[in-house]
Amino acid sequence: MLTGGALLHGVVGVSGAKNAALPILCASLLTPDPLALTNVPDLRDVATARRLLEKMGVTAEADPARHALTLQARTLTGHTASYDLVKTMRASILVLGPLVARFGEAVVSLPGGCAIGVRPVDQHIKALEAMGAAISIAHGYIHATASRLKGARILFDMVTVTGTENVMMAATLADGVTVLENAAREPEVTDLAHCLNAMGAKITGAGTAEIRIEGVASLHGAAHRIMPDRIETGTFLAAVAAAGGDVLVRDADPATLVAVIDKLVEAGATIDVAADSLRIRRQGPLRSVNVRTAPYPGFPTDMQAQLLAVNAIAQGTAVVTETIFENRMMHVQELQRLGANIELEGNVAIVKGVLRLTGAAVMATDLRASACLVIAGLVAEGETVIDRIYHLDRGYERIESKLSALGASIRRAA
Repeated sequence: MLTGGALLHGVVGVSGAKNAALPILCASLLTPDPLALTNVPDLRDVATARRLLEKMGVTAEADPARHALTLQARTLTGHTASYDLVKTMRASILVLGPLVARFGEAVVSLPGGCAIGVRPVDQHIKALEAMGAAISIAHGYIHATASRLKGARILFDMVTVTGTENVMMAATLADGVTVLENAAREPEVTDLAHCLNAMGAKITGAGTAEIRIEGVASLHGAAHRIMPDRIETGTFLAAVAAAGGDVLVRDADPATLVAVIDKLVEAGATIDVAADSLRIRRQGPLRSVNVRTAPYPGFPTDMQAQLLAVNAIAQGTAVVTETIFENRMMHVQELQRLGANIELEGNVAIVKGVLRLTGAAVMATDLRASACLVIAGLVAEGETVIDRIYHLDRGYERIESKLSALGASIRRAA
């Protein structure tokens, strides 16, 4: 529940990145030794990934006070990722590559997750088959086997983050060299490569469109700190831009957010960038900004909804175009319930800024849509009640506490 109208002031810290933590947790399957992780965010998706790994026999020792988690996959009790867990989190597909590479077998349910469009796993399957895996799909499960994967040159038909991560992990234990072309360049892919290299992998080119992996006989344990969450960072920046105020966002990595920072400055915010923090101020009027999502380093699809909320109260008309997922505009009708003037044409939203939004009962339809509604609720007159906030808990750690500390009137209903 939110009551809008308060300016945001103070300091807020950024948690570890959900989208980096999930593949790195799965990387623990690649070695019998402990993988010690820090800056692990306390999120529903991370808890789901941990349960999935534990169900297969991975041991986990957590230190919540330090945001630390140590995983060890010395022996497994099974090689199956069942539907009951995979259906809630698409990233569960990331156990496929590590299981086949180290244990020679994987049975993984076809994934679920947010209902934001079709996100096929055919690129994962095609790549693993090129590396020598035998793969069949039956009764909703992918069954993959391989005595030993072989290095190969893989050209992804489309940029796929989880596909790049899955195949990169598998290739670390393959015979020979694997080259990934048209690879995803996202910072989370680079963070995974850093972790894998600390475990003894030989990966070069992460962060570019061509990644080279020289397979090794085995990987060992390592310690790794999860990178800051750039989407949480961007969400806080968008919240201050919309509500106004002066906030220092610390424990961040501004270099991963250039496209978002540029758009918010264009919209009228003042942002001072340091090595690991950003200070954002917005006192004057907001200006509409056109947004077109694209693979990194373009504007992230995971920030599209938040910028739509900013544009809803900005002066002028903005065109927001979603190019990554074909069904990621479900938050539009909820923003309209708050008084936003938005016309939707397929994956293009035409947003005419209004002077004010008004509180109402709304429903979160996916993870980033929930953040969009929180931002809208921060500026809406009266009370906004957001239902289905379990989506929010998948990707934001204690967001109501963090925003409340900045002066927002927000609380979680019992």
